[in-house]
Amino acid sequence: MKIGITGAGGLIGRHVAALARERGHEVIGFTRNPEGRGPGWRKFSTGEPPDVKGCEAIVNLAGESVVGLWTAAKRMEIRESRVLATRRIVEAMQAAAVPPRVLVNGSAIGYYGDTGDGAADEGSPRGGGFLADVCEAWEAEALKAREAGARVVLLRTGVVLSTEGGALAAMLPAFRFALGGRLGNGRQWLAWIHIADEAALALEAIENEAMQGSVNATAPNPVTNADFTKTLAAALHRPSLFGVPAFALRAVLDGFASELLESRRILPSAAVAAGFRFQYPTLPDAVGQLLQPSRH
Repeated sequence: MKIGITGAGGLIGRHVAALARERGHEVIGFTRNPEGRGPGWRKFSTGEPPDVKGCEAIVNLAGESVVGLWTAAKRMEIRESRVLATRRIVEAMQAAAVPPRVLVNGSAIGYYGDTGDGAADEGSPRGGGFLADVCEAWEAEALKAREAGARVVLLRTGVVLSTEGGALAAMLPAFRFALGGRLGNGRQWLAWIHIADEAALALEAIENEAMQGSVNATAPNPVTNADFTKTLAAALHRPSLFGVPAFALRAVLDGFASELLESRRILPSAAVAAGFRFQYPTLPDAVGQLLQPSRH
């Protein structure tokens, strides 16, 4: 199968592309600057529909990072980069003589807002907040691909664990120097997923024709921030002595602090029901594999 991937140069995109090639698929990477990358790359921007000719599936992972200070400009870029990118992809699918059969569209567990101690899955209602608003608009654009006859999977991703980038890579230096600690009171829930399972689930969404609609890309065992901190510190054989007060996070990070302090106890009910098997279902398994000495 020929699979087109937007965001193919990003953390998740690289792993999805590599796994797709391992399984015998052909990958077309979409990027803003394809020049010099070779025949397997095509141009992509939010200004015009991309060339999806020949693609049988599309994995859309395009979007501005949510990390950083949420200024008004940053908020607009977070939203527009996702909504417009998806709109252009769907326009291309609708205009294609032979449209891709499936669209696996990135989304996020921010859709559910702050769930407190209660668990949420794909059947739970939308929550409140900026990212919930973004996810709703983002997903609405993706679902229009059904008009082109495509099966649509909305991959609502949690915190992706990898030493190559993302939250874990950012945390490691502090934890290695025994400066890591819980955020706020530490009781907020964290829904996470190992990068290998994230990539495998994206491919499962392509290959398993029974999978459609919203699918939570989170491991089946979410943890509290305090437990995450303890697990990471133990894996590194370092103490965890310092915490970061909630007021300090809000003072420095403004709106993004909510992403670190809100509770998201999200379960992957749809993936489990579809028969997907997580390679790393528990946090000690995931962190242990990522931090094993042979990887460094």
